[in-house]
Amino acid sequence: MTTATVVAPPAAPAEPLRRNRDFLLLWIGAGVSMLGLRAGTVAYPLLVVWQGGSPVTAGLVGFAAVLPQLLVQLPAGVAVDRFDRRRVMLGCDLVGLLAMGSVAAMVLHGGLWLPLLMVAAFAEGSAALVYRLAERAAVRNLVPPDQLSSALGQNEARGQAAGLVGGPAGSGLFTLAGWAPFGVAALAHLVALVTLMLIRKDLQETRTVEPRRLRTEVGEGLAWVWQQRFMRAAVVLIAGSNLLFQVLALALVLVVRRHGGSPLTIGLVGMASGVGGVAGALAGPRCMRRVPMSVLICGTLVAWALLVLPVAFTSAPVLLGALFAGMSFAGALVNVVAGVHQVQVTPDQLQGRVTSVFALASSGMNSAGALAGGVLLAALGTRTTVLGVAAAMAVMAVAAVLTPAVRSSGTAA
Repeated sequence: MTTATVVAPPAAPAEPLRRNRDFLLLWIGAGVSMLGLRAGTVAYPLLVVWQGGSPVTAGLVGFAAVLPQLLVQLPAGVAVDRFDRRRVMLGCDLVGLLAMGSVAAMVLHGGLWLPLLMVAAFAEGSAALVYRLAERAAVRNLVPPDQLSSALGQNEARGQAAGLVGGPAGSGLFTLAGWAPFGVAALAHLVALVTLMLIRKDLQETRTVEPRRLRTEVGEGLAWVWQQRFMRAAVVLIAGSNLLFQVLALALVLVVRRHGGSPLTIGLVGMASGVGGVAGALAGPRCMRRVPMSVLICGTLVAWALLVLPVAFTSAPVLLGALFAGMSFAGALVNVVAGVHQVQVTPDQLQGRVTSVFALASSGMNSAGALAGGVLLAALGTRTTVLGVAAAMAVMAVAAVLTPAVRSSGTAA
């Protein structure tokens, strides 16, 4: 007598992301919140200047807004890994709602109190930073593993689009009413809060480790990154490229100004760059399925070097827009590639801390790049500085090719 073989039915295909209710709720809420943040950030200096404040006052508010990137990154990673992520994100939205609501109320009453504006800018910046870390860590708990690259690609595209639209939206709202961009930002936090409350799934795995001292938990994140050869190399590449792009951004302003261009020209180049970033983010998941991760990373560095080089020899707005769009396309694509790899290989209980290490390296080099750019441009001139940036990108590309950890990084799923 023979025994019939029971064949298990094939697994049902996962629902596409557009039908994943919980992912869509998170994606929409975070996107609206990000758009409100960009609009409010653009409006800070406008508010100060139009209310009769000095450039120093505007600088203090801008400093308060970016200070969390240096002070809050690593503790934020601990909070994301230690506490319930949904509650952390709800708390961030409440903080943002109160901060932006207080600024809107202040402007409506016809005042400008610098301490309140600085505290609100710092609080909003801190809340947004923690929120982004928590959202990134939460995504893998809402989508199947084979859809993670597409989900993070859509998140990157959303961020690029928010940057593209948020600036004009903030300045446009400010022209209508001084309180409007801050009121809209507060409303955006309210929308994000509601969408979070409607998500059904947990945003983290079951926690099995008891909370420890802050320094200990921060050290665990740093140690984990250090122990991963590819992660160590990625931190260096991210930090180096961010520093160079800050120098290049300042050089662009000088190139346009010295050849008779206007701030509008710089804005149009920025818009072209944003469009390139959105396209690169959307192309990321498809490229990952066809091209090894090592080739994408090394190829991006080579592309950057080749695209930066012509900036030293042109002031044509159309060409500059095309060059910066190409750089942003490559940058957004590699952001998706590296981000998917990091989320895939990092244990859930370390997601926030590991991401915060990369974010700290990125933001720290942004600050250093702005300072270095001013010194180099003053000392060497625009063309020599841009040529130096291109040469440094080329050196980084060669270093990446020669680094075994990058060369053998394989393919991302």
